[in-house]
Amino acid sequence: MTFLLTFLILLLDFWAIVNVAQSAASTGMKIGWAAVIVLFPFAGLLVWYLLGPKARIGFA
Repeated sequence: MTFLLTFLILLLDFWAIVNVAQSAASTGMKIGWAAVIVLFPFAGLLVWYLLGPKARIGFA
């Protein structure tokens, strides 16, 4: 079970990094987001999903 969860998180991290690389963000932002995702696999993915270039939540 642990292996499956680890594999899923790594797969999602890879997907997120590919999306970061393909985004219209500046090179510095891309490097920053990729570093956050790599250094903090689960938390980085969650933060990128919520606050990244195509954020799913809005700030008023």
